[in-house]
Amino acid sequence: MQKKPHEREPAILPAQPHGPAAAITRRAADRLRNGHLWVYRSDIDSLTPPIGADNIAPGVLITVTDSRGIPLGTGLYSSASQIAVRMVSATAALPRAEYLDQLRKRVQTALHLRDELAPSSAHNNACRLLFSEADALPGIIADRYHDLVILQLLTQSTAQEDVRTVLTETLSQHFAGNITLWERPDPRIRELEQLAAPSTEPLHQPANAAEPQLTTVFTINDLRFHFDAGSGQKTGAFLDQRLNYAAAARHARGIALDVCTYQGGFALHLAQHCQRVTGVDASRSALQVADRNLQLNPSLAAQVDWLEADAFELLREYESTGQRFDTIVLDPPAFAKSRRAAEGAMRGYKELNLRALKMLQPGGTLITCSCSHHVGLPEFTEVVASAAADASRTVQLLEVHGAAPDHPAILTLPETSYLKCLICRVA
Repeated sequence: MQKKPHEREPAILPAQPHGPAAAITRRAADRLRNGHLWVYRSDIDSLTPPIGADNIAPGVLITVTDSRGIPLGTGLYSSASQIAVRMVSATAALPRAEYLDQLRKRVQTALHLRDELAPSSAHNNACRLLFSEADALPGIIADRYHDLVILQLLTQSTAQEDVRTVLTETLSQHFAGNITLWERPDPRIRELEQLAAPSTEPLHQPANAAEPQLTTVFTINDLRFHFDAGSGQKTGAFLDQRLNYAAAARHARGIALDVCTYQGGFALHLAQHCQRVTGVDASRSALQVADRNLQLNPSLAAQVDWLEADAFELLREYESTGQRFDTIVLDPPAFAKSRRAAEGAMRGYKELNLRALKMLQPGGTLITCSCSHHVGLPEFTEVVASAAADASRTVQLLEVHGAAPDHPAILTLPETSYLKCLICRVA
């Protein structure tokens, strides 16, 4: 029968997703459609079942829909984090078995990429194997230190036995069983995500190993470093700085100062070309490891000293007493761990760079870094420029670097572009 002109087609409502679902704001939906992968807790309009329902278990796979109920995909749900959902698929209501199969394939892809980007050799045998969202593996990080691999499961959805099994099998197969695999989550993240403590036993070890291996020596840019899976900040070393270490060494000369040296990464690279290097850190235990790393590299001709001190206090003292250097490295920890902390972080970066610029000899080199993803490259560069103006120094920007290629960034997820390293000549 022919419809009359005034009659309309009945509205076709989207099918309700099976299983738990989160309806999000229009702004958040637009962000996901543009390639972002996170849904913040403040983005969620409603949960099905409702918030507080006993049958929404922490860590489940959850379908994400826009405000009209149109599915946007499946994500990993956290009941504790401010990042409530991390997207893993454009398919709605993804079954757990398919997620695990997808997980295995994505891990294999990431490992093959590392074989291309950072192949193991006598010169370099440490790299990041799995980098969370940057490898489409939200909540999963794995770092290799020669024959040890350290796994971090950082969300309620990934700190699950079936995920551990897939990761253990895939990693051990890729390395033909010749690694020891430990799970070592970041303590702060574990507290925020309300995760249980990991096992005290390795997830995998070589068949012929008599005892679980906790320590090793790894190589970066032909320099040797200790690694202890039982201690250390994060997973033990800053592998993302590998190429920045080498770049800094190319420009280093004379008397050098490495501020926030941690375990001596920059300092030992500077010692390849400088006469004297002072590495500064507030952590005595980190400096003890740095000194052990120095002993591993007896060919370094520079005089290397370690100094336990607060970076800000020391630089104020050095400036007031007229200390001068030919090369200064600034590699502080992340000052801005939240967007609200960004303004204070900018002040911190400004002060460090201002004091360093005042202490550099004419023609000296400044290597200055930021790992705060809430402070972008343009903002960080502007801070250094402002410090240069206040110090009345002319600063030439020679090189701009980010993280090493084994820490890839996703263009639609700015948070993965977190590391900035500027190498400057100071007139």
